[in-house]
Amino acid sequence: MPDVIELTNVSKIYGFGNATTVALDEVNLIVKKGEFVAIMGASGSGKSSLLNVIGLLDRPTHGTYSLSGRVVSRLRPNRLAKARRDHIGFIFQSFNLLPRLTALDNVALPLAYRGMTQTKRLKQAGRALEDVGLSDREYYLPKNLSGGEAQRVAIARALVGNPSLIIADEPTGNLDSVNSKIVLELLAELHAKGSTILMVTHNPELTRYATRVLYMHDGGIMFDEQTKIGEVPLRARSGGQAKPKTDEEEQLEGVSLFMSTIPARAAPGRKKLTKKPGKKARKTPTKRKTPAKTTGNKS
Repeated sequence: MPDVIELTNVSKIYGFGNATTVALDEVNLIVKKGEFVAIMGASGSGKSSLLNVIGLLDRPTHGTYSLSGRVVSRLRPNRLAKARRDHIGFIFQSFNLLPRLTALDNVALPLAYRGMTQTKRLKQAGRALEDVGLSDREYYLPKNLSGGEAQRVAIARALVGNPSLIIADEPTGNLDSVNSKIVLELLAELHAKGSTILMVTHNPELTRYATRVLYMHDGGIMFDEQTKIGEVPLRARSGGQAKPKTDEEEQLEGVSLFMSTIPARAAPGRKKLTKKPGKKARKTPTKRKTPAKTTGNKS
């Protein structure tokens, strides 16, 4: 199975001099075709910067990025734009729908850049809306859609060109739990059909849809673990800490702490000797007994 994404010592630095910010710090990452990768980490850990580099929205300052075997830095701007248009679909937290276009026109917009005729692109956009369950919302403006519907329109727009890679940056950040589940189920269906998905999320529960979870901190990938679909990794629940503790370990730790607070008792009939640390006990010198002087009577 060929590699779809390969980053080697990739760094991204913003600013100059004292205002320099290291967004990515020598990241090494390989993502195979068909993986569903969830990316977690605190704000400012480099999650969005990583997606921007992988999605060809930004170039790395240092290092090498290869997409499907092609080194991205060697691509001319027009080839770079074509690769982004034809192979990558983007889903954003804020939907990014054009307010004056209907749902159908929003979804059809990426196809216009491919030179497709209007009739053909509207027909293809209609099928994409049907796939996300919104065939009855084709002529609605974004302001007339609910948050969940707007995000599904954004997903349809990302899918209309049949991309091999889908990048989702907090796709459920503005949604309630019901609509979040609908959106993740759609992504799960795409993954089942063979799409490669990279998704940034703060919600540990959403990692149950992934086959792999990355934990980022200070611009680097701290942990990278394979997961089973349907299960939430223990490290995700614990916020990505190095060695998450199981319930049994926490109970044993509590027992150990309790036992350490009980003062030790000396064995019966024996006195407990204590010594000061760092000092050796000195032997007490024994005093020699001097014989008593005898006084004789002088004759």
